[in-house]
Amino acid sequence: MKAIRLALLAVLIGLPAYAQTAAPAGFDLKRPEIVSFINEVAAKDGYSKKEVRALLKAAQPQPKIIEAMNRPLEKAAPWWEYRDHFVTPERIDEGVQFWSEHRDDLERIAGQYQVPPEYIVAILGVETKYGRILGHYRVLDSLSTLAFDYPQRQAFFRSELEQFLILARENKLDPLTLVGSYAGAIGAPQFMPSSYRRYAVDADGDEKRDLWGDWNDVIASVANYLREKGWTPGGPVLTEATLEPDPNFQIDPRNLELNETLASLANRGVRVDLALPPDTPAVLISAEQRDGPAYRIGFHNFYVISRYNASARYVMAVNDLAQAVAVRARHPAAPAP
Repeated sequence: MKAIRLALLAVLIGLPAYAQTAAPAGFDLKRPEIVSFINEVAAKDGYSKKEVRALLKAAQPQPKIIEAMNRPLEKAAPWWEYRDHFVTPERIDEGVQFWSEHRDDLERIAGQYQVPPEYIVAILGVETKYGRILGHYRVLDSLSTLAFDYPQRQAFFRSELEQFLILARENKLDPLTLVGSYAGAIGAPQFMPSSYRRYAVDADGDEKRDLWGDWNDVIASVANYLREKGWTPGGPVLTEATLEPDPNFQIDPRNLELNETLASLANRGVRVDLALPPDTPAVLISAEQRDGPAYRIGFHNFYVISRYNASARYVMAVNDLAQAVAVRARHPAAPAP
């Protein structure tokens, strides 16, 4: 709280809150949607209007964030290219090293939450390369830009900006210096502020939920997220599929819902080499390769991982990295895939 108050004081009296060479134009605090936001936060979240205005006065619009939101890698790149970006020998090696360094706590927590350790490791690997790449955008700038200048998802990011202000106060974080992804995700697991408040875990009883430097908290928080989203212990995530003959229907790359069953897919010529009941809910996914079309089928745990990032390619990358890391961690002599 002291850090937050000092930062607010710096803004209120005009001192620089962080190093910068110039003072670019900020947000117009008279805009109706910003006035409404200030009033709402002040009315229900324990901030005064003066404090909220001071924080938003310090926020800087970031046009590059809008550009990034409009061309995310998981939508712009084909699957094989997206996979090559995340499932690399380096990231597999680092995942095996992470597993080795945290083995006792990782496996204990994975058992407690009934989530396989490889999926916890893989999410951390895809999100931040095991805590090494945490983003370089100031979270206040990211969320303010998206809350007020990105109408496609304005309501979502306006809520996340509010949650960020509450989180900063609760966890004694400085809202003027905290950095994260261009979408405002923070910490080693890249939780959005609302997810941080809801799913982060104090795993070691120190009365802090530290998603930057406390690996027990980080590991348990990812595991808790997956469990709370409905992870089925022992359930499949993905399997390869073949289509016989070539498909005469379109696959919607945006669809993540389990709106088919193995039986209904089989009736359309989709074949899998997996012993599961015909009524198992499923979704058919395009997994295009360099040399042509390819397909996979996602199951309930596929959908659970997609709650972390609503992209089939993201889920496939997490799955493939998880499998590669698990093989190497459990069988060190195994060759890289």
